[in-house]
Amino acid sequence: MEVLGSESKTNSLDDLLQEKLEKAFHKQTSKVRLHDIAKIASEHSPIDLAHAASHLPHNVRPVLYENLPNRDAKIRFVINTDGDTRLALFRHLTDLELKKLFDKMPVDDAAWVIEDMPERRFRRLMEQIDSKKASRIVDLKKHHRNSAGRLMTSEFFAFTMEMTIGEAAAYIRDNPRIDFARGIFILNQAGELQGTVPARNMMINPPTTPLRQVMRPVLHKVTPDATREEVIDLVERYKIFNLPVVNIDNDLIGVITQEDIVEAMEDLTDMTIAHMAGAREKFSSADSVMKRFVARAPWLVVTLFAGLVNVGVMSSFQRYEGGILTFVLFFVPLITGMSGNIGLQCSTILIRGMALGTIPSHSKREMILKELASGLFTGAFFGVFCGLVVYLLDVLGGGAFLGTSPAAVGAIIGCGLLGSCFAGTLLGIFSPLFFSRIGIDPAVSAGPIVTAFNDFLSMTIFFLIAWGIRAVFL
Repeated sequence: MEVLGSESKTNSLDDLLQEKLEKAFHKQTSKVRLHDIAKIASEHSPIDLAHAASHLPHNVRPVLYENLPNRDAKIRFVINTDGDTRLALFRHLTDLELKKLFDKMPVDDAAWVIEDMPERRFRRLMEQIDSKKASRIVDLKKHHRNSAGRLMTSEFFAFTMEMTIGEAAAYIRDNPRIDFARGIFILNQAGELQGTVPARNMMINPPTTPLRQVMRPVLHKVTPDATREEVIDLVERYKIFNLPVVNIDNDLIGVITQEDIVEAMEDLTDMTIAHMAGAREKFSSADSVMKRFVARAPWLVVTLFAGLVNVGVMSSFQRYEGGILTFVLFFVPLITGMSGNIGLQCSTILIRGMALGTIPSHSKREMILKELASGLFTGAFFGVFCGLVVYLLDVLGGGAFLGTSPAAVGAIIGCGLLGSCFAGTLLGIFSPLFFSRIGIDPAVSAGPIVTAFNDFLSMTIFFLIAWGIRAVFL
């Protein structure tokens, strides 16, 4: 309940702030408008303004940025806003202004922000800022976007085992810009990672205590080429607060914090939801109609062709017009809807288990058999129920379905629903396994592709069952 309440407050704040900005930018008098914008920028957090900026026209977003009270606020604004806003700012800002901005921006955040900068502008900026910082940014940028190397920060505290708590504390006080919460790591003389010291141990022990006496072993670490999914799995399973990143020589080169993990999980969630919907994961409200079309159309082409195949299946039964086809068509939405929902339930459960690692390889066969049994039981239950309802309705209606036998009608609908639900279960189980085997995100299997194939498969089975039962009863 607290989370829902928090979301409601932030959503209300976003709506209010967007309304205030829109009114300010629609003022007729330029001086009044700039005064109002400066007032709004001083009254609200740069993070909230960064989110609100994504809903403004591109040409006015730099105006909001320019009216932020100080450079720290501008840095937080740039870090937390979306790629479209950053691109608009980069086009507006001069090289000197960009240099001042990146001189104070944390290295790991700078590596993310620069993703939205043209390559030529990026190279020019790297030549202007401090050479050491530029080198660290370039090193981070070399890693794949969804790897541990890109998630990590290169700003952390690391000391040798011979140092005392007092010496380490003095160094920490002299470097306030490095976040103390990122952890304290212990290295040997060769620079290899040996352990970590909890902040509590730094506080409760005497200053003269060597760090080797209070350090703990590092149980989990990753290399820079580890995937985002591997990192998230480690942190979730072992509840790691700070995950060290080491090279092949076990030298500590970075740290992945919980804040980085949360952002990675949000990105992964956005991507998964977008794949399930059959669209790209990054989508801006400012995108044009053509961009929206191009992002969605490729996936929907599959649905279009599957629909045409469905038409072919239905037309192939035209020879039975006046009998089975006339009333069977009325139940097609029921059949496809039930089988689609059952298949989606199966695939969602399977995808969730695969994502969380709760389905070991040795138990996949048992899980598949249980899901198949569940789908068969569900189809049988609802098939019998629906068949009885249709039978009773036909009896009470005096054979309303063109004089067809009520028993035939009930049997067709009941068995058709059983067969289509079982087919939906098969599709929902094996499609994620198939996509995973060929290296495609299994979440795609819950999108338009499977929806289209489910309609074709369930409807075909329904018509075949109807044709077979008709031959027996009539």
